[in-house]
Amino acid sequence: MILIKNGFIKTMANGDIVNGQILIENGKIKDVGTDFNLQDKLEDIEIIDANGLLVTPGLIESHCHVGMWEEGIGFEGEDGNEDVEPIMPQLRAIDAINPMDLGFTDAIEGGVTTVVTGPGSANVIGGTFLAMKTFGKRVDNMVIKNPVAMKVAFGENPKRVYDEQRKSPVTRMAIAALLRETLYEALKYMEDLDASKEDPEREPDFDIKLHSLLPVMRKEIPLKAHAHRADDIFTALRIAKEFDLDITLDHCTEGHLIVDELIKEGKPALVGPTFGSRAKYELKNITFDTPRILVEAGIKIAIITDANVIPIQYLGMCAGLAVKAGLSENEAWKAITINPAEIIGISDRVGSIEPGKDADIVIFKGNPLTDLGYEIAMTIIDGKVVYKNKKLSFN
Repeated sequence: MILIKNGFIKTMANGDIVNGQILIENGKIKDVGTDFNLQDKLEDIEIIDANGLLVTPGLIESHCHVGMWEEGIGFEGEDGNEDVEPIMPQLRAIDAINPMDLGFTDAIEGGVTTVVTGPGSANVIGGTFLAMKTFGKRVDNMVIKNPVAMKVAFGENPKRVYDEQRKSPVTRMAIAALLRETLYEALKYMEDLDASKEDPEREPDFDIKLHSLLPVMRKEIPLKAHAHRADDIFTALRIAKEFDLDITLDHCTEGHLIVDELIKEGKPALVGPTFGSRAKYELKNITFDTPRILVEAGIKIAIITDANVIPIQYLGMCAGLAVKAGLSENEAWKAITINPAEIIGISDRVGSIEPGKDADIVIFKGNPLTDLGYEIAMTIIDGKVVYKNKKLSFN
């Protein structure tokens, strides 16, 4: 067992605890509070004294490409875009992720214990994302949930990729048309497959692309919609409505310009990457005001780095820049812990410090949301200390 004591604990579930304690057993959080009677068990407990330190749930990056574009490698490590065919729902991130990628080390040393990682945005349909822990050697053993979403992309990226190849789609009309056509085919495939249980003659020939879309059509997972510009956000919502599908609005760069309309939709927004230059026209209205404006309107958000676009270890810093722009500190913490866990559908395991959840915990010296000089003192994943800052001592 591990006992973390004397820390300032942000539970993200039941308020903050001053001089709090967390008891960890068999990789899970066993108890959280201020005073445990453990005198008869002390010899079996590893004690971590977090006096003067901040203790939070492990941070969650809900839209990134860690392990898909490996750090410090060119073509050999670029496995996120199969950009030869715009409709590729059969692709699965799990088959491309390299757990040995240095990006996972960066995540651990930055306090990020869970990532939602997957394909890029070259294709109209790019394949499935998964949620996984950032520590391990074999991706199969690191998975929290697979799949969690189906990537779809709107706007400049698919246009640019296929314009260079002189093939469709080269317009926003064609992006929407290809997606819509594929969803109609998937709907018919699902209807025939379901009907074949009573009428075997209706059983369709197996089609791996359409079969891969069944979890989307059955609303088991959402579309994960890459959309920066307001018109692309509306196109994504329009198509999701046509087929009665769940959707998350990823990037949502111009969300602050259309917040009155987004309120009506009630869909979560995964906002970012916001720290960086206006590298393309879609980003001309990029601002750290977006998280605040969306939250004040009642829209659930997560803050993302889109790593490797922003290095994943700076997820906390991005939340801090949103605080600087007016987002409340509590909402910023939610945007990198419990909110992404709830949006992705993994809050039964991660996102807050509660009994029964995975023991994914970060101990900070300083506050990443308000103190540029903060440090990660320790990162714990599944009850195991996976990073310990050698410059800091623990009693």
